[in-house]
Amino acid sequence: MTPSAIVAFLGGIGLFLLGMKLMTDGLRVAAGPALRRVLLAATRSRVRGLASGVLITAVVQSSSAVIFATIGFVNAGLLTLGQSVGVIFGANLGTTLTSWVVSLVGFNVNLQALALPMVALGMGLRIVVRMGRVGALGEALAGLGLFFLGIEVLRDTFGGLGPEIIPDIAGGGYLQLPVFLLAGFVLTVLMQSSSAALAVTLTAAAGGLVSLEAAAGMVIGANMGTTSTAAFAALGATAAARRTALAHVLFNVVTAAAALLLFPLLLGGMAWMIADSGSPSAVATALAAFHTATKLIGVIVVWPLTPRLVRFLEARFTGRERTPGQPRYLDRNVLAAPVLAVSALALELDRLRDMTDRLLRIALSGDNADPVRLQTDRDHAEELALAIGEFCRELGQGSGDPSLSDVLPAALRVIQYRLDVADRALELQRLWAAEDMSHAVHRDETRGLLIRATAFFAAQPVALERGDVAAAEERRQEFDAAYRELKARLLQAGTDGRVSMRQLVVLLDILSAVRRAVDQAVKALHYRQKVLDSLPSSDGVEEAGTVLP
Repeated sequence: MTPSAIVAFLGGIGLFLLGMKLMTDGLRVAAGPALRRVLLAATRSRVRGLASGVLITAVVQSSSAVIFATIGFVNAGLLTLGQSVGVIFGANLGTTLTSWVVSLVGFNVNLQALALPMVALGMGLRIVVRMGRVGALGEALAGLGLFFLGIEVLRDTFGGLGPEIIPDIAGGGYLQLPVFLLAGFVLTVLMQSSSAALAVTLTAAAGGLVSLEAAAGMVIGANMGTTSTAAFAALGATAAARRTALAHVLFNVVTAAAALLLFPLLLGGMAWMIADSGSPSAVATALAAFHTATKLIGVIVVWPLTPRLVRFLEARFTGRERTPGQPRYLDRNVLAAPVLAVSALALELDRLRDMTDRLLRIALSGDNADPVRLQTDRDHAEELALAIGEFCRELGQGSGDPSLSDVLPAALRVIQYRLDVADRALELQRLWAAEDMSHAVHRDETRGLLIRATAFFAAQPVALERGDVAAAEERRQEFDAAYRELKARLLQAGTDGRVSMRQLVVLLDILSAVRRAVDQAVKALHYRQKVLDSLPSSDGVEEAGTVLP
């Protein structure tokens, strides 16, 4: 291969990758909330998930982008693992569209005549309409033009090389298969795009650089290589993200194994498609059909096993989830999408609420509370709070989204109020242990209020599900009235000598701690609602039947 051919080859790949990026990013912005609505529609059935994955991947022309989005939706609690599996299957099937575009358009159309007007029109739209969906659509159109130019360069480069550059290893057949499997895998990992690797494979085979058998091996290798994207996404991610990524890896491993088992049959089908033609277009079309067939076989094999696959995945990566202070929904995969990041943030805030409320209910039960257990639970709550705060910092610095200017301070306020609730629990336990509070008159004076407080904290999740912060505020006011009445009665009991001054001080401190805990909990509810109010209804959450926390 001459230096000029090498430069042309690398330039063609560069144009292809640049075009893919512009096209994917532009279409993703242009489609906007509609794509999220389609993806969220997967909550209704696995079949819908499969269709959603195919449709979105066909639109944005990137299975990796769909896999990343799916991982983000699972992290944010908008999709369950079972729902995401169908989307992953569909994304893998939808990515075969690129092969058909290369085979049907790349070898039957004057790509330069088609591509240059696309680039001109697309960039014209991008310059005239800098922001919004029209500008993004122009960027996608320019990207499509560069995509076709990249195919044109690769086609011309390989067309002039001939089959003598990379002769069939050992005369063809199975002995060359592992080498080209590895070649397809390495190409995909290096370019981080199975579509680019497949474009290289199809144009190389059409130009006679590699045999049909070798190209088919590279297609299988490229399918395996695309799992690297999901694997990279799972590094340092939550357990949910790792399970979703593992589902993608397992699907492609099963698909590759099935394709290898049926390799002779699939090769026979490709040979039948080519027949006596042997034209570049026929070779590329046969390989596109081979690519689609392998993905369909994978879906057919894995589909009946999906319930077992989900159960298997749910049993993986559980160690981190057993540590209460570790976040379960926050990782870097959702930082790039503010709506997903805020949804995940709300879920972690609810975990913090549950931890602090449970701690307080234990303390409200009286002087039998275990101080060591309370302190441990309080430490776990602080650990989670610090992780949430760090996530808010990274989100604020990285997104630049002005809509987060009110959300992140509200989330930090929730953290502050929740930790104060935990501190009140420790204070209550200390106060109960400081003085003998077992005498009936003392317990009778405080029992009614403590029961009210326990009921208030037990009812918080219901208020959150209904978004009924006003009802929580109303209950707080009722509690406050009861508190003032009981405080007056206790002061009168102290005046009459029915309660010692030492015990009176402790009882009043207990009531004050409980009142402050209720006040802080209501404030946390209020600011947590601000976090949820930032989630746009246009994201299709209600239409998909998904219940946000």
